[in-house]
This record gives sequence, structure tokens and C-alpha cells, in this order.
Amino acid sequence: MFPVGGVEVMLLGVVLAGLVCLGLVAALRPFAGTRWAVLVGGLCWSLAVIACVTLLPADSAPGIVPAETRSETCSWDVGGPAPAGFWIFSGGQRLLNALVFVPAGALLVLVLARWPRLMVLTVPVGLVALGAYSVAIEIVQLELARLDRACDVTDMVDNATGAVLGGLLGLALAPIVRPWRSGRRYRA
Repeated sequence: MFPVGGVEVMLLGVVLAGLVCLGLVAALRPFAGTRWAVLVGGLCWSLAVIACVTLLPADSAPGIVPAETRSETCSWDVGGPAPAGFWIFSGGQRLLNALVFVPAGALLVLVLARWPRLMVLTVPVGLVALGAYSVAIEIVQLELARLDRACDVTDMVDNATGAVLGGLLGLALAPIVRPWRSGRRYRA
């Protein structure tokens, strides 16, 4: 039986990841400036939040999944095997799957906007990497039945949709945030 799970453990993981990411921000700040260091820390934290929400059992005692009832493939059903509602958001799991990737997509674009001339190449590659992160999560859910999670292709589509929507949000925010500026003032 998988020994940890439940909303409390997820929230603890989110807080601990936040503290680690604050340390990352403090370490990057002298070299890259406050603005970009915060964006990198935020991106890392958003990826950690996704991992906590998707890779920890929703129930604190998920039980044992017998080998003969373990799924061998991902669900290809539209909407997947998950229930219509989710224990945190009332909008349904599909909405949550998209929303959880929006901050990662936005922060990814803002981090990569530090180099505006390269964004035409780096942003699509970064969004594909977020899609690959979603696929990896679903594979882990398939392989580790004790997580009491289900692999679902619909989740991957919803996650990629959220990442792209976040990427569009990041493009809209880039002229406001201006991550290409270091935030440090130099004296002559």
C-alpha cells in the first residue's frame, strides 16, 4: 500500500516545493536579477504543484490494486475514467486538468521571453516539453497502480490545452512584465 496521500499531503508537498523554489529564487537573483529569478522559481514551483496534484493519491488510504484488475493501457474514452467532479474544484476534472497547466505555460513563456529573438524557437519547444511532462505523468499513473490514479489520454489533451492557453497568456503578459530586463540598475 502507498503510505502517503490525501489533500493534506498534497498541500504539504506544495508548501515544501514553494520553500525550495524560494531558495532557488534567492540563489538566482544575484546573477539574473529579481524579475527573472522569480519567474524561474515560479515555473519550477508550478511544475512541482502539478506533480503533487497528479502523482499523490487523492485518498490518504487508497488501498491495494490487485494485479488482475490493474489497467494495462490508458483510457481512450472521451472524458476518461475519472468522475465528473473533483474534490477541490466543482468545474470538473477536465477543467482542472487544463487550469493546472495554465500557470506553467504562462511562466514558461515569460522565462523564455528573456531572449526575445529566440522565442520563435524556444516557446514551441517548451510547450512540447510541457506536453511531454503530461505524458510522463500519465505513464507513471499507468505503471504505478498503487497511486490509485488512472492513465487517460483525455488528461493529456486537457493538459496540453492548458499549457497552450497559458502560453498565450504569457505572450500577452510579456510586454508588461518585460523579463528581458534584469531589474538591476547600473551606475556609471
